[in-house]
Amino acid sequence: MPNIYTLEQESVDDLTKLLAGNLQRRRLEKVLSRSALSVMSGVPTPTITKFEQQHIIALTSFVALAQALGYTADIKQLLSEPHFSTMEELETINRNKNRKRGRNEFGR
Repeated sequence: MPNIYTLEQESVDDLTKLLAGNLQRRRLEKVLSRSALSVMSGVPTPTITKFEQQHIIALTSFVALAQALGYTADIKQLLSEPHFSTMEELETINRNKNRKRGRNEFGR
């Protein structure tokens, strides 16, 4: 399924690289080794290494790492509010706030 939203010319790889770099910086600012963060988060050390070097991680592991570093509130805010770029899109969002299912339509 094609992605209907653009990411300001940033690819998924660019974003995961950015997230991995941010997580590594936060870890190092707190003077934590990967092993220490592993103990704090329950995420295996090789998983942390793989994320920092190859930018690949399961969402549950990423959330556990962010939580261990004190970023629970930031994770809760992610996708918590709708984004729109036109009034028509805002009207569609407001009209469909209580929807439980999507449609098999694209671009309408």
